[in-house]
Order: sequence, then C-alpha cells, then structure tokens
Amino acid sequence: MNALVHAHSGLRYVVLALLIAAVGIAMAKWQNNESGDSKIYTFALISCHIQLLLGLVLYFISPKVDFSMMSEKLYRFFTVEHTSMMLVAIILITIGRVRSRKVEAGIKHRTILFYYGMGLVLIVAAIPWPFRNLGAGWF
Repeated sequence: MNALVHAHSGLRYVVLALLIAAVGIAMAKWQNNESGDSKIYTFALISCHIQLLLGLVLYFISPKVDFSMMSEKLYRFFTVEHTSMMLVAIILITIGRVRSRKVEAGIKHRTILFYYGMGLVLIVAAIPWPFRNLGAGWF
C-alpha cells in the first residue's frame, strides 16, 4: 500500500503540470484564434484518469477512509472532501475534452480553457498539501 500512496502522491505533479500546460496552451490558442488540437489536452485527461484509478484503489484500502470517524478532520477530508472534489474535477475535465471535440474550431480552446481550468482549481484545492496538516507529505 505504501508504494501505491507514493505513486498517487507523485503522480499529482504530473497531473498538475499537464493541466497547467493544457490551460496555458488553450488560452494562447484561443486568444490567437488558432485551430487544431493539442495532444497535451489528451495527455492531461489520461493522467487524470490514471490518478483517479489509483485514488479509487486507495479509497477502498486506506485506513484514512473511515465513515465512523467523520467528526475528525483527517478522516472527513479523505473520506468525503478529497474524494468528491477530485471526482467532480475529473468529470469536468472529461466533459471539457468531449465537448471540445464536438464544437467548431473557434470555441474548442475556450471550452478546454473553461473546463480544464475549473478542474485544475478544484484539484489544487483538494490536494492534501503538507501545510494543511492532513498527514500527507510532498510525495
């Protein structure tokens, strides 16, 4: 389980880097009225889904997920807050990618910018950063 926790914690930096790159590329392409697609959009989506799979495995085996301890901040965070915010973020990112494929070129990058940007904000807010005192480290 320890290796799985480290993989999940380390992959967050890959996810964040790809999402930041996707949002930056979408903003630049939208402002310059460029058409075409960027593979970064797909790579960001794939990394989010891999992270989701690792997180779901951890959700079912982690001792930090305990519904009987909801009054304690640590257990409530990992049982409800982290999980629900990350699910909503990944759903937004997935919807953004699907919708961007169905719209014309002028709106494609704006769609990615909006949905990936909202997903990125939720992900950053839901990460158990070490300074939040939730028992998580940098990796």
